[in-house]
Amino acid sequence: MFTRPTSRRTLAVSAVLTAVVGWTAPGQPPAEAAHRSTAAPAPAPAPTPATLCADAGILKGEHGQRAAVSLCVGTGGPNISVSAPARCGRHGKVRYTCLTSGTWTVRRGGQTVATGPLPSGKEYPGPGVYEVSGSVRVRSSPAGVDLQGEVRATVTLTDPKAPPTHRIEVDRSVLRPNSVTTVTYTVARDSERGDGSARLGIIGEESSGVQLTTSDARCVNPLTGRYPSTKRSAHALDCALTDLQSGRPSTVVVQVSVKDTCSTVVSKAGYWMPDGQAVFTGGMLVGPTVSCEK
Repeated sequence: MFTRPTSRRTLAVSAVLTAVVGWTAPGQPPAEAAHRSTAAPAPAPAPTPATLCADAGILKGEHGQRAAVSLCVGTGGPNISVSAPARCGRHGKVRYTCLTSGTWTVRRGGQTVATGPLPSGKEYPGPGVYEVSGSVRVRSSPAGVDLQGEVRATVTLTDPKAPPTHRIEVDRSVLRPNSVTTVTYTVARDSERGDGSARLGIIGEESSGVQLTTSDARCVNPLTGRYPSTKRSAHALDCALTDLQSGRPSTVVVQVSVKDTCSTVVSKAGYWMPDGQAVFTGGMLVGPTVSCEK
């Protein structure tokens, strides 16, 4: 299933993984709309999670340090996850577990489709052949190891992308400095599955002085700091939506006050897909970004 590289002279290696992401598309996705972001659903019944790992090479230090790095791709839900576990040691047979960190990038046809820290996951991008590359740092105090290197893999995903269950839309895409703009967000659940619970987050750039306000009782500027010295974050809103129904979207109207310094405003939502008493049956949705132009 995996193809070992023919040379270990470089830290960059290639492996071939075939990952079957096991869910069945339950219907057709809704029509595309401007400034829309969608998320794939958690399937019913949930597939069995699986992780495919391949030897990704040996990182070597100047004083005999060694780290055997593996490349792992996790499947079994609406996301794929990428990790790079490693075993550390010096000369000899003793091996220690070690910490790995860094970043990864997924490309298809030379175009970047997802990036993230190691380990982490992103929304399943659909079937195709992907190149996964990672900049890895491996550390272990008992082994005296602190090494860095590059790993690569070719990943083939075969299952079709499932249609979305939730979406976020916004009625404008650009803000202007020194202005107060009314922005309307629409959050919808397009699937019969799940329930009406979601948390919408709307966040500006704190250092810019942007202020987000609303008369919607479901939203608050979140608290930061430690009691009793807490304060409200004027650059962000946290909205608890509990009335999302299929075919009946929920809207949140926000006033965005931008100072002389421009600020983009991003949006995101967490949603719940109940499955009895099962844990981790929700998902996160990245919404559209409203930019700012002088």
